[in-house]
Amino acid sequence: MHNTYHRLGHGPHAVIVLHGWFGDAQAFSPMEAGLDGSAFSYLFMDCRGYGGMRGVAGDYSMDEIAADALALADALGLATFSVVGHSMGGMALERLALLAPWRVRKLVAVAPVPSCGVAMDAAAQQLFLNASGSLAARRAIIDRSTGGRLPAAWLDWKAQYSWESSDQAAFARYFLAWSETDFSVEVQRTASRLPLLALVGEHDPRFDAALMRRTYLAWYPQAMLEVLANAGHYPMNETPLALAASVEAFLSA
Repeated sequence: MHNTYHRLGHGPHAVIVLHGWFGDAQAFSPMEAGLDGSAFSYLFMDCRGYGGMRGVAGDYSMDEIAADALALADALGLATFSVVGHSMGGMALERLALLAPWRVRKLVAVAPVPSCGVAMDAAAQQLFLNASGSLAARRAIIDRSTGGRLPAAWLDWKAQYSWESSDQAAFARYFLAWSETDFSVEVQRTASRLPLLALVGEHDPRFDAALMRRTYLAWYPQAMLEVLANAGHYPMNETPLALAASVEAFLSA
């Protein structure tokens, strides 16, 4: 059985969308009104442990997300497709591109975790480790990653959404996966010629333009960078129509 997914549109250009650590297949819903379903078929996939895949066993790794996405493409008969990945989904996107580069048309990495993982100091790592069992820790991470500038009610909602849409054990394992996995040498060795767009929010303190220049833009010869104004780590919530416009402009070019 392939992973559960949410579909929007039936256009000829298939796009597999991989959610982030605090999301699921429905996490992109605020931007759906801005997507062109006649040109694209968007397939928002649940990773194991999230959404419709809650309770599904796995090792909760980047390799597994990439393999599951490829299996979904096979199940749906997609010869080629583009991939959009948010946060940890951006790392899984890179692994998927290594698995089947001949099938991938374009890559869109939104506030992505690069394939080298993320180094954290002890205090930050402990906060992230605590997040699997603490709603308050999740809220604190969301607040920091969006620049400490968003309404308290939304922070409460986003933390609760994450709490209800993911299994705690999977959530904990995925943190170790995206923070400690490093396959950047393999990425650099392949010198992928796939077109890639790295999208970051101007208020994201960790996954910012400087990090993108050191990683994606250095490792992918055709990579481009765009900074989204008035967004932090969750542009699908903060600036959904601007994100939709940027994604489709790149995929259509």
